[in-house]
Amino acid sequence: MTYEIEERTLHFKQPAGTSRGVYTTRQIWLVRLKDGKREGIGECAPLPDLSCDAISDYAEVLARFCEKFCQTGVLDDEALRDYPSMRFGLETALLNLRHGACLFDTAFSHGEEGIPINGLVWMGNYEEMLYRMEEKLEKGFRCVKLKIGAIDFDQELELVKHIRERFSFHEVELRLDANGAFPYEEALYKLELLSQYAIHSIEQPIKAGQWAYMADLCRESPLPIALDEELIGVNDPEMKAYMLHIIKPRYIILKPSLHGGMTGCREWIEVARELGVGSWITSALESNIGLDAIAQFASHVYGDAIRMPQGLGTGQLFTDNIPMPLEIRGDQLWRCR
Repeated sequence: MTYEIEERTLHFKQPAGTSRGVYTTRQIWLVRLKDGKREGIGECAPLPDLSCDAISDYAEVLARFCEKFCQTGVLDDEALRDYPSMRFGLETALLNLRHGACLFDTAFSHGEEGIPINGLVWMGNYEEMLYRMEEKLEKGFRCVKLKIGAIDFDQELELVKHIRERFSFHEVELRLDANGAFPYEEALYKLELLSQYAIHSIEQPIKAGQWAYMADLCRESPLPIALDEELIGVNDPEMKAYMLHIIKPRYIILKPSLHGGMTGCREWIEVARELGVGSWITSALESNIGLDAIAQFASHVYGDAIRMPQGLGTGQLFTDNIPMPLEIRGDQLWRCR
């Protein structure tokens, strides 16, 4: 076995705004595993200031994991727990090496079924967000995720009101993502105001790491709360169960690059099901290589008849994305045969 690591910089078509800042470029590492006859490729894509493995010597640590795998033929699963983006990239490369383009034997992987996805509206000023929202609706999306927390809350509330005046909850499912933007002291009041507009759920209303506060919000909120950033760095299976038992969210949102790779996400899904917590899977601004693997993984863990929209509509974000057989048809992601 041999390996190669290639570092790439991807460029966003337009700045991607979140409450933590604005992304204009995206750094990724492509890992290729070779056995002399076949090759498998995977994507390692940590997010700066967010991933628990966004470290300064990322390439060196990744190379050590690759070297160990090439020597033993086995991924060092326990050591990789604390490096979720590396774990995901190596898992993908190994599946690709063994099974080819279809990482899993599912109807989606074979191009026979699509996966419902939500449209994503990035943060911006009121006019920009309204335009992006209307653009998603015109393209046929019936579930739209709106990132909030970057502009004045009253303007964001007005935007949500405007959407609901035009489209009922029967026509459009609205998801919100606050990325931890609300101060705890204001969070419940803001959630009560938003609850007037038939919101499906809100992701991470307050900053991660405040388990007691988040548990209070989940108990008192009129809106279903979903955890996202809260899951980052919680890599031990017992700690996962402990955290969900304390906070009791309605949903968890899983990103393999952030939440333990495929193996770690399987653990989260299993624990969540035992506690009656729902889940869905999203990408984390990977290139099409990572997106393809995440979508195939979603079809594998949830089955081919996925009804809940997944967060997999990020394949058209970059000017220099890597070509893959992915296509959005209406509000579904498909793999082309």
